[in-house]
Amino acid sequence: MFRLVAFLKPYKKESILGPFFKLVEAILELLLPTIVALIVNHGIGRNDIAYVWKMGGLMVVMSILGFGSSLICQYYAARASQGFGTTLRNTLFRHVSTLSYAEIDRFGTPSLINRITNDVNQLQIAVAMLIRLVIRAPFICIGAIIMSMLLDFRLSLVLLAATPVFAIILYLIITKTAPMYRLYQKKLDRIALVLSENLTGVRVIRAFAKRQAEKARFREASDDITATAIRVGRVSALLSPVTTVVVNGAIIAILWIGGIHINTGTLSSGEIIAFINYVTQILLALIVVSNLIIIFTKAASSAARINEVLDTVPSIADPAPEERKQSAAKIEDKKDGPAVVFDHVTFGYSATGDPALTDISVEIRRGETVGIIGGTGSGKSTFVNLIPRFYDTTSGQILINGIDVRDYSLHELRGKIGIVPQKALLFTGTIDDNIRWGNELAADEEVKRAAVIAQADEFISKMPEGYNTPVSRGGLNLSGGQKQRLTIARAIVASPDILILDDSSSALDFATDAALRRSIQENSQGMTVFLVSQRVSTVQQADKIIVIEDGRIAGIGTDAELKRDCSVYQEICRSQFSNEEAGQQ
Repeated sequence: MFRLVAFLKPYKKESILGPFFKLVEAILELLLPTIVALIVNHGIGRNDIAYVWKMGGLMVVMSILGFGSSLICQYYAARASQGFGTTLRNTLFRHVSTLSYAEIDRFGTPSLINRITNDVNQLQIAVAMLIRLVIRAPFICIGAIIMSMLLDFRLSLVLLAATPVFAIILYLIITKTAPMYRLYQKKLDRIALVLSENLTGVRVIRAFAKRQAEKARFREASDDITATAIRVGRVSALLSPVTTVVVNGAIIAILWIGGIHINTGTLSSGEIIAFINYVTQILLALIVVSNLIIIFTKAASSAARINEVLDTVPSIADPAPEERKQSAAKIEDKKDGPAVVFDHVTFGYSATGDPALTDISVEIRRGETVGIIGGTGSGKSTFVNLIPRFYDTTSGQILINGIDVRDYSLHELRGKIGIVPQKALLFTGTIDDNIRWGNELAADEEVKRAAVIAQADEFISKMPEGYNTPVSRGGLNLSGGQKQRLTIARAIVASPDILILDDSSSALDFATDAALRRSIQENSQGMTVFLVSQRVSTVQQADKIIVIEDGRIAGIGTDAELKRDCSVYQEICRSQFSNEEAGQQ
C-alpha cells in the first residue's frame, strides 16, 4: 500500500498543510478541558463571573479557530484525495491498455473494471481519512493522556492500563478481518462478472428463456458476497462497542478513584471534570481509530489488487530503444520482401494445454488476396491474430516485410494492419465518427470512398442524417450486416498495407458479400488481404487459400488445386454445395 503513496507527490502541499491544520484543531481541542477545569475551580468556585466570561470567550475563540482549521483541512484532503484517485486511475488505465490479450484474459474484464473503479475509490477514501484523521486521532489519544498526567499522575495510570487492553483487541480484530476483506473483493469480482454477462447477453438470455436460471445465478453470487460481508461485519462491528466498554470502564474507575481523592482534598471537582472530558476525547478518538483501521484494512486489500495489475509486465511490448534503431535499419533494407511469412509457428493460449496452431509455415506475397478456411475452432482467427501481435508465438517467428513482428514498435506494426474482428464493435458517436476511427485525419471524400468499398454507403445515404446518424451504445440501432460493413469501412479508411477480414461478412447476404469482395479486389492494389471465413464462396476467388484443420495447415493452393488435392477442402465444399455444384465451383 505504501508504494501507492508515490501518487501523492504532486499533492505534497495539500498532504502537509491538511494534517497541519488538523493538528492545530487537535491542540485547541486538548486545551478546552483544562480551561473548563479553570472555570469550575476559579470562576464558579469563587463566584468570579468576570473570570467565567473571560475564559468562556477564550473557549469560543478557540472553537472558532478549530472549526476554521478543520474546514481548511477538509479542503486540502478533498483536493489531495481526488487528485490521487484521478492520477492512480489514469495510471492504472494506461497500464491495462498495454497488457496483452493473455494478461487481460487472466485478470478478466469485470475484475479489471472493479480494480479501476471500486478499488481506486477505496484508496481515495483512505487517503482522505489519512490526511484528515490519521494524525489527529492518535494525537488526541496521546495528548489527552499527557494532559491527564499533568492533572494527576496516579489517576492517569488508569488510562495507561486501558491502552494495552485496547491494543490487543485491535490486533486480534485486524488479523481476523484483513483476509476476509481480500475474499470480499474476489466475491465482488464474481458478482461483477455475472452482472456483465447478463447485461451484455440479455437478448440471448431472453431468447433461450434463461431469465430464471440467471436470476438464480445472480442470487447465488449476491448471497455469497452478502454472507462474506456479514462475516466481516460481525468481527469489525465488535471494535466500536469493545472500545466503548474499555473506555467506559476506565471512566468508572476514574470516578471511583477520583471520588476518594476529592474526599481527601487532593483533587478538585474541576480537575475531575477535565479528567472525564479527556477520557471522552480518548473514547471518541479511539472509535475514530477503530473506523480508520477498518478503512485501511479494506484499502490494503484494494492496494494489493491494484499493485498486482501494476506489477504485471506486459508480455507484448515495444523492443528496447537500441533494438528499435537496428529494426528501423532492417525495415528500410527489406521493403521489397514478402508481405507476411509464418516460419514454423506454434502457438498455444496456455503453456500446459494443446497448441492452437502447430508448425505453421507459409509465405504470402505483397498484394495477394489470401483466403483462410476451416471448421469451427480450427485456428483460423488465431492465425490472423498473431499477425498484429495480439499474442506472441510460442515458437517460430512471423515476418512482415522480412522483419520479425517483435522488432517493430506496436504502433508501427498495427499502423500497417487494418483488422475487422468477428464481432462488429461500434462506439457511441456518429457513423462518420466510427469510420474515422481508422484514420482521424481522413477527408470526407476518403470516408465516403471507404463506405462505398465496404457496401455501406447505400444504407447510410438512405438515413435521414446520413453520415451524421448517431450510433447508439454497441450499435443497437443498426443491423448485424450494417455494423459489419461499417467496421470494414473503418479498416479500409486507414489504407493499411495488410487488411484482415476475420469472418466479417457472416451477417451479409450472398449478393452483398460477393459485391463486397469484388469491390475490395478492385480497390486493393498493393494491399495484402486476408479473408477468414467458413464459406467457400467467400474465399474461392482468392489468389491463395490456406486450409486449416486442428491447428495445422491441411492444404495451400488455389480453389481448383485444393479441390483436386485437398480432402479437407473437398469435404468443406461438399458440405456447402451439392456434389454437382462442388465439382463446378
